[in-house]
Amino acid sequence: MNISLKANQKWLGKNRQFKFNFLSIGLYILTLLLCVTMLFPLFWVITTALKGNNDIYKVPPEFFPKEFHWENFPKSWEAINFGRLFVNTFIITMLNVVGQVASSMLVGYALARIRFPGRKIWFYLFIGSMMLPSIVTLIPMFRLYLNLNWYDSWLPLWVPAFFGNPFYIFLARQYYLSIPYDLDESAKLDGANHFAIFTRIMIPLTTPVWLTMGILTFQSTWNDYLNPLIYLRSEETWTLALGVATFKSSFAGVSNTQWNLYMAANLLYMLPPIIVFFVAQRYFMAGLGSLATRSQK
Repeated sequence: MNISLKANQKWLGKNRQFKFNFLSIGLYILTLLLCVTMLFPLFWVITTALKGNNDIYKVPPEFFPKEFHWENFPKSWEAINFGRLFVNTFIITMLNVVGQVASSMLVGYALARIRFPGRKIWFYLFIGSMMLPSIVTLIPMFRLYLNLNWYDSWLPLWVPAFFGNPFYIFLARQYYLSIPYDLDESAKLDGANHFAIFTRIMIPLTTPVWLTMGILTFQSTWNDYLNPLIYLRSEETWTLALGVATFKSSFAGVSNTQWNLYMAANLLYMLPPIIVFFVAQRYFMAGLGSLATRSQK
């Protein structure tokens, strides 16, 4: 009886292990298929950027170029004045990163650590503004910047960043609330004011949250196309998003588009966000994980 019972338990254990392995293999296959569907467009962009323009129109299409045309990259660089557009985009992006992170962290600190009348009302107003679609404020903001003579300048693209981001303010406030108030009281006993507490205590303790804000702001600002399209008219003030978007019609030609140069320009445009993501991936994931654990406390 004991022998048969042990045999049945052993068989059930093997059966469960087999089912677990089968499920794991199925999940790995599904993940691989999803990765292929997402990475294939990037693979096609890379191979197209390395082809001659005539090779792109071959039927059936060639997935791998027979000859690598590395000269497509310097040609596309010169065609859209990539260096100038890169500097414009980098300046606007860094101003947005500094403005949104600094202002959101300051407002979040005030809402979480400073007791003043109406702070809950202000918090609810910030949360409510997140529900308002950005397209609703597009025309009023355009008229405002036009009356301020900010049209065809970078000011509409970076000045609003120094007034905070409602979503970032919410993240910062929730993170601040998870930090014990004893730290503030101890610092005040030593003569520290709120600015000293914020810079010397809170900033080091909230590194994951403001790093996450910085990465998200960099990605969104670098890839922003709508706002530069609306506010920038002169080509010398353009960003890379505008330069690459107009490459197809203005520089490459409408009737005979040089898709190899167009894809090469797209690859050069994509490089900075990809580099930032891979370099800061560990901090980004750590920041998201810490935000999740803090919000559950």
